[in-house]
Amino acid sequence: MAPTPQQNDLEAVFDAATLYTAYERRPLRLYLMIKRGFDLIAASAGMIMLAPIFLLVALCIKLESPKGSVFFYQTRVGRNEQVFKMFKFRSMVANAEELLEGLLSQNEIEGAMFKMKEDPRITKVGKFIRKTSIDELPQLWNVIKGDMSLVGPRPALPREVQNYSSYDKLRLKVLPGCTGLWQVSGRNELSFQEMVELDLKYIEERGFLFDLKLVLLTVRVMFGSKNAY
Repeated sequence: MAPTPQQNDLEAVFDAATLYTAYERRPLRLYLMIKRGFDLIAASAGMIMLAPIFLLVALCIKLESPKGSVFFYQTRVGRNEQVFKMFKFRSMVANAEELLEGLLSQNEIEGAMFKMKEDPRITKVGKFIRKTSIDELPQLWNVIKGDMSLVGPRPALPREVQNYSSYDKLRLKVLPGCTGLWQVSGRNELSFQEMVELDLKYIEERGFLFDLKLVLLTVRVMFGSKNAY
């Protein structure tokens, strides 16, 4: 007799949990110490060197949309389902969250995420900074605070996590990152489940050289990506 879909789901969760337990036991202490040191140094240096860009972007945002603030923060779910405030440059109109409910039916990505290529809430400046991922730069402060790492799974929204399966929640076992394997592998062109698989692949294979490779790939993607919106 062929296994039922429910049995397949349970087996997948069991296999993933067993796999995570196995690689959680790897000697990661030294790697995590190096990773945290690199995060602090790189994020601090980045904020100093990128200060002129921060000022320019802030000015452009205010000129186009003076009513709202320059920065925008959302509650996100981090490691072990701990919530934190994630910072971004504001790329939408000031009342974007109020307008979201009316757009949920137009979601263009499967699974527990909302993405819309022609989202009417995005400003002209916002479209550019999202395309180049400049809107993500304030997350360097989250890295310094320890909420995030430079490299890791995408931080999830609480409403997304409410729809997660036990398997999906395995991606919440590590610090979320500013960039990661999903971000350099297709980003919004990928389905939610493909994102989960890439995040679990990263967690399984993570290491300092892998992190460094993803950071370098992110720089290339920032200036040539067609998948960010």
